[in-house]
Amino acid sequence: MGLLPSFRRLPIALAAIAAMLVPAAPVAPAIAMPDDGATAAAIAEPAVVRIDTAVDYQGIVGLGTGIVLDPGGQVLTNFHVVQGADRIIGTVGGRPYPAAMVGYDRGRDIAVIQLLGAAGLPAALIGDSNALVPGEPVVALGNAMGSDAPLTREVGTLTGFGRNVTAEDTLTGTSDEMTGLMEFAAPVRAGDSGGPVVNAAGQVVGVTTAASVNFRMGPGGKGFAIPINDAMGVANQIRAGIPSESVHIGPPVLLGVGVRTAPRGEPGVFIHEVMRGGPADLAGLRDGDVLLVLDGVTLDSSNTLTAVLDRHYPGDVLDLTWIDGAGQTRTGKAVLTPGVN
Repeated sequence: MGLLPSFRRLPIALAAIAAMLVPAAPVAPAIAMPDDGATAAAIAEPAVVRIDTAVDYQGIVGLGTGIVLDPGGQVLTNFHVVQGADRIIGTVGGRPYPAAMVGYDRGRDIAVIQLLGAAGLPAALIGDSNALVPGEPVVALGNAMGSDAPLTREVGTLTGFGRNVTAEDTLTGTSDEMTGLMEFAAPVRAGDSGGPVVNAAGQVVGVTTAASVNFRMGPGGKGFAIPINDAMGVANQIRAGIPSESVHIGPPVLLGVGVRTAPRGEPGVFIHEVMRGGPADLAGLRDGDVLLVLDGVTLDSSNTLTAVLDRHYPGDVLDLTWIDGAGQTRTGKAVLTPGVN
């Protein structure tokens, strides 16, 4: 989250989860999922996408899951699954496709990617998350075991609505609060992110986005999902190509720095790594500098930095002010470039 495209670790962007429980209706007695979810999973599985990502600069690979939205290959997933990836491969029905970013909403952790060359794919059945009730059985499908293994099928029950979680990126120290999530009792893990949570009819009612205990969970764990009505509202805006303060169309722009929020009480963001030949490098930034101002915005956290960049597109020229390793205040300009995917 604090690392900019081509400079982040995948897929564990949501690492330390602190649930803030919002009052909800009393949980009804759990209703058993017919045939342990096998029928619901069989209905949903053809439209589940196994996502594999790679970050070339750091030699890192990641796993995630997606949901086919239309036969032409548009796929809904979490933004943190594909953020920073130089290459994205989506596999449907055993066939891999290279993928490109259509757009994303970082704060809501939603992204839409396009499987290049795809046609005639089975689209997911989209349900109504507003019709869900506590205690209702669900199945979460995902890619936690890897793209060469069977999809995970985690059967559980809905335990609450309107949950808020604080998701921390342990690499950068940044955190984001996600609101309005569904909570369900099922042991989801890293790699399941972006996958569908389906009801007994095999309809997608949520998008898995986070789990407790750093994704290391056994039976009895809990997960969190974005209600599908909320997710589709964002996804449809992205598919329509309509940018806003929160929705960015196309891949993220590249500044080419790895950053951390400065210690409490100190200004700016600490630059722990500069990508050689990238926009920041060409502007004069070096490892160990402290970036104070970007595009006229005083930076108080890594989150502020990414929020500024999300409002911009390739070719935009941004003014920078920073303190170099010798303690001198310097200024420069960076010409943003697109992320690879």
